[in-house]
Amino acid sequence: MTTTTSPQPTGHQAAYARHDWSSAFRNVGVELTDVPLVAARGSIPADLAGTLYRNGPGRLERGGRWVHHPFDGDGMIAAFRFDAGQAYLTNRFVRTEGWLAEEDAGKFVYRGVFGTQKPGGPLANAFDLRLKNIANTHVVQLGDQLLALWEAAEPHALDPRSLETRELSRLSGVLKPGEAFSAHPHFDPGHHGEPRMVTFGVKAGPTSTIRLMEFATEDQPGGVRAGDLVADSRHSFKGFAFLHDFAITPSWAVFLQNAVAFNPLPFVLGQKGAAQCLASKPGEAGQFWLVPRQGGHHAGASPVLVPAPEGFVFHHLNAFEDAATGEVVVDSIYYDDFPSIGPEVDFREIDFGAIPEGQLRRCRIDPRTGAVQSEWLEQRCCEFAMVNPARQGLEARFAWMAVAERERGNDPLQAIEKLDLHTGERLVWSAAPRGFVTEPVMVPRSAPAKEHSAEEHSAEEHSAEDSGWVLVPVWNGARCATDLVILNAADMSEQAVLELPLAIPYGLHGSWAPGG
Repeated sequence: MTTTTSPQPTGHQAAYARHDWSSAFRNVGVELTDVPLVAARGSIPADLAGTLYRNGPGRLERGGRWVHHPFDGDGMIAAFRFDAGQAYLTNRFVRTEGWLAEEDAGKFVYRGVFGTQKPGGPLANAFDLRLKNIANTHVVQLGDQLLALWEAAEPHALDPRSLETRELSRLSGVLKPGEAFSAHPHFDPGHHGEPRMVTFGVKAGPTSTIRLMEFATEDQPGGVRAGDLVADSRHSFKGFAFLHDFAITPSWAVFLQNAVAFNPLPFVLGQKGAAQCLASKPGEAGQFWLVPRQGGHHAGASPVLVPAPEGFVFHHLNAFEDAATGEVVVDSIYYDDFPSIGPEVDFREIDFGAIPEGQLRRCRIDPRTGAVQSEWLEQRCCEFAMVNPARQGLEARFAWMAVAERERGNDPLQAIEKLDLHTGERLVWSAAPRGFVTEPVMVPRSAPAKEHSAEEHSAEEHSAEDSGWVLVPVWNGARCATDLVILNAADMSEQAVLELPLAIPYGLHGSWAPGG
């Protein structure tokens, strides 16, 4: 595992073996509680205090049958708790209705959105339009609840410490039964005077409706409690909306309506999963929807619609408002086309060279004229990008993201890159050839306690945007298990490697909750 400042040359051969990569696809076979973790290399920073929560598919096979796509796997939460240089691991499956039913049956009894079918072929699956809420995409803390998120339905509420499933939560009546609730909330650090969790739900169809919601994340004067809904609006747009993520600024919620069509007939007839019925519209571009936030400078105004560059976007890095130009700037990971796995393809055998890679692109949107300009920020294959949470919705200098080992071409993600968005300088920590990374989480260093001396903690060190750590789970193909790696966010040097007593399949998203 190495840190480098220069990229691999174009044409460099893939630095991985397929069996190392595919060995991560397996079931999680055990649930652990507060198991102490010891650093195999380095040491755990003493001032790293809080919990890293991770979510992702933890069961990929039942009764000898595999899911068609990992995204159909049941959600499993892992919690890594750090305190005074010590670390502890707890993991639990989310006890959803579907997980409980299939555990009891020992086989798939629900269809998966990404193509997993019940036994029995099309006849057994036709006209079964039930959605299995698998709670496998993200996990965030809101008030005294830990929410396991899956974007097509309500969240599941868990105990933040034990990870025991409490209930399918409608957030004290905010949501109706079955109402969509995004798996990509964004945490406003205080643009409107107090921190908020901003999220959305979408009801897609020939006309699609977005519900934009904001929740208090701390108790506030006037009786507002953490978890209370403090802003709520609905907006309708023409066309089918496939929206996985969005971005925020102080004044806007920024959505990108991908140019995709949805033909539900193969899903209804039991031939495909719902997501497999999505297809790009050749030659058509998407559309940015700028939705005014309540409390922002454009509150009460109508949404602004402007054309987007061609391509497909799952995830955004960040967005901000350029005070000098009045433009809204949004950084997103673009694919040439919608990346999908066909009905006859084994996901463990996919040809990376045949599917498009993600690349980081910046769009500058003028809300007054509708003009959009764009440029590439990173053309190395990348995903799961983030900024310092304190810069969410503001211009940020640094981004951290998972990248391929090669400078060009599509490969599994094997490295973590720190990108200076002002200068283009790159620092790369690599797990190649036998390690494979998932989403990095940047954890800012807390402000020094008052009793610490200036020699121990300089104000400049703690106010720096890149002061802190990057935490990333790594699949270790050499030992067929997962490591948790702690990097220095500033120079990407390796601080510690924790070899977990657990094999966790590639995960999706995670979050950091500060404190003990």
